[in-house]
Amino acid sequence: MRNRRQIHLGAVPYGTGGPGTHTLWLDPDIPGDASVNIDWFTDVARLAERGLFDLLFIVDSQFITPYSPPHYLNRLEPLTLLSALAVQTSRIGLVGTATTSFNSPFNLTRRLGSLDLISRGRAGWNVVTTGDAGTARNYGLDEHYDYDTRYGRAHEYVELARALWDSYEDDAFVRNRETGQFLDRSKQHRLDHDGAFFRVQGPLNLVRSQQGHPVIFQAGDSDQGRDLGASVGEGIFTHAADIPAGQAFYKDMKTRATERFGRDPDHLLILPGVQLVVGDTDADARELEAANHASDHTFTAALEEFGRPFGWHDFTAYDLDAPFPGEALVHGERSFYTQAKAITERAQRNGWTLRQAVEATRERRKSEFVGSPETVADKLIEWWEARACDGFNIAVDHPANFRRVVEEVVPILQDRGVFRTEYTAETLRGNLGLPIPPNRHSATV
Repeated sequence: MRNRRQIHLGAVPYGTGGPGTHTLWLDPDIPGDASVNIDWFTDVARLAERGLFDLLFIVDSQFITPYSPPHYLNRLEPLTLLSALAVQTSRIGLVGTATTSFNSPFNLTRRLGSLDLISRGRAGWNVVTTGDAGTARNYGLDEHYDYDTRYGRAHEYVELARALWDSYEDDAFVRNRETGQFLDRSKQHRLDHDGAFFRVQGPLNLVRSQQGHPVIFQAGDSDQGRDLGASVGEGIFTHAADIPAGQAFYKDMKTRATERFGRDPDHLLILPGVQLVVGDTDADARELEAANHASDHTFTAALEEFGRPFGWHDFTAYDLDAPFPGEALVHGERSFYTQAKAITERAQRNGWTLRQAVEATRERRKSEFVGSPETVADKLIEWWEARACDGFNIAVDHPANFRRVVEEVVPILQDRGVFRTEYTAETLRGNLGLPIPPNRHSATV
């Protein structure tokens, strides 16, 4: 399986309910404190590992309002959480979100490297520039960085992190009790980085893990975001409405990686987020989908969270049946602007009221991946075979549903020969089929 293309799977737990699932916590199978409950996360991670998933992905943000989803209001810091899960699992990858806008490079690089060592080479970093503009005020800034600054920092940040992870060559620590030599000092390398945004002397006081560096993931969809992903990303988290949209994104990212940055396209994995609903029959699954949609994402909740891409602008004060307030787009200029602009343009193009625009965000959450286990497996394979993706990030919503994914959908994928029947490697890189990056110092010897 290592030399064959296969579907990759990630699990994305949203605890008490993330965007679009504000009332998920009402499910009696979900503890009311799930988002800060290490036992709940451990159960999810172990179930995903039993299903041979490649990775568990922890999303994050650092700015909230009273309208934020329950999971956002009260949740564990990703790298702390993943370090705890590292000792409760053995093979599944552990990927956490961390921003390049509001973290010290040396400190974050050390924390990610520590997770990589604790997990024995299973760490991944979802690189974000932070779209929630209000975060800036939590870090002593009056306003958020503009797009060019955010992505300029991110490019430099990732390259700086990679250089810091190479501070020691892999055989630098001799630990020879007979000679008394602990370190071969010639294999410790000071960085002396002096860039456009950061100055770091180094070296990092940490060796590389057996996978070399944590795997780099990225999820930006703006032109700058796509360039960042194509240049440094090894896994791309995205969303696609259908196969043609997925194919267009897939082709664009692979082309950017090869033509602009000279990379091997197979070293960039496209993993769209999907919501699966599994029922006994297709009709049963559609009924479950409708029931979940009605209970997990009310219109009131959708209106309250509608402002997030617009810098959490408060749309509840507007007349719902008046024309969509296009002037509100200005509030998204330093937030999730690509998303805010798309919402605004669609509303204006269709002549929608605010109510219709909010309803449209609810309607777009309907999934193609709904049906019996066979139907869901067929759809996953269809997307994968069409080169609309290299795998999927599956939302962990209702626990009973995710168990059916693991216990009923995964075995079908295995029977079809498109998904592993056992882990083939001990590291996240190994299971994703990604190469170990050579240490830049050893490679030049």
